[in-house]
Amino acid sequence: MTTTFRADEGLAFLLQYENVAWYDAGEVRILDRRVYPAKTEFVTCRTHGEVAQAIRDMVTQSAGPYTAAAMGMALAAYECREKTEAEQLAFLAAADETISNARPTTAKRMKLVCDGCLEAAKLALREGRPVDLAIREHAVNANNRRYSKVNEIAKYLVPLIPAGGTVMTQCFGETIVGMMLKEARLAGKEVRLFCPETRPYFQGARLTATVCHDMGFDVTVITDNMPAFVMEREGVDVFTCAADAICLDGYVVNKVGTFQIAICASHFGIPTFVTGAPDAGHPTKDTVTIEMRDPEFTLQAMGIRTAAEGVKGYYPAFDLTPPHLISGIVTDRGVFSPFDLQRYFSSGGMGEYEMVV
Repeated sequence: MTTTFRADEGLAFLLQYENVAWYDAGEVRILDRRVYPAKTEFVTCRTHGEVAQAIRDMVTQSAGPYTAAAMGMALAAYECREKTEAEQLAFLAAADETISNARPTTAKRMKLVCDGCLEAAKLALREGRPVDLAIREHAVNANNRRYSKVNEIAKYLVPLIPAGGTVMTQCFGETIVGMMLKEARLAGKEVRLFCPETRPYFQGARLTATVCHDMGFDVTVITDNMPAFVMEREGVDVFTCAADAICLDGYVVNKVGTFQIAICASHFGIPTFVTGAPDAGHPTKDTVTIEMRDPEFTLQAMGIRTAAEGVKGYYPAFDLTPPHLISGIVTDRGVFSPFDLQRYFSSGGMGEYEMVV
């Protein structure tokens, strides 16, 4: 059955499913977020290995890799379509491992996505349906569920922002940015946003700010060393960010720089609200592997070298923000203390699982 409901309706260009990653006729097209919005270009992948490499190379970021992973599994099904059923399942299981481990910090989430695609493939094989199209439909349904869950999060987040308030963001929270603005508009709230640029890939400047602008909001980009000054001088009311993982001990894994913005917010008495769902796969911060990326990227800005030859770079992709700096974890079940995240599960929440599958 073809999916008709689309939870991306009314969101910015960048958040439309086809503009994140899309499988069709033996290819996966991924919007190259490394150059958007200066250029609107797509990277075309013709093997699932190329999809995994694109994820590794940061062609897509934030929640984009989850959609790309699912579409990569559809491509893997196309690659092995002439094989026997047993051979197809073995090929897809191997593809699952390849794509899941494209980025170590989010490997647990990626595994959930790919495992769901593998189950969709098994069902399609039993029913005699084209496996690649079945996985793509599964991916769209998963996106619909994730976007809808994020919309529920936005409904709890927006009341925490005062009317006419000023919000500081961090990096690119993907769907929650669009849903937050959509809900703010429905509530009749005009908000002003400040987006730190988020070096070295400039996701805040290029992605978050573009989504805010496309949806008609007042948005200003600042450099990564300005948050404290802006908080003091511009009357920031709320600092909010998404998370790559929310550990059950209350530590939040997010783009490097989140920790220092939360410190600044705490200093000025500004609440920090983290959006997402607790991840049962990370009971403590000690289960998190912080991805160390190519340090050369810190020595340049959008391909232009800024440091002298021989100078060394250092590039941790994420950092850990401790729970005492977090005012609340905003979930699809309400707002929870970072010190009491088990209550989220006792309230019926499914955790990070529902955010990606």
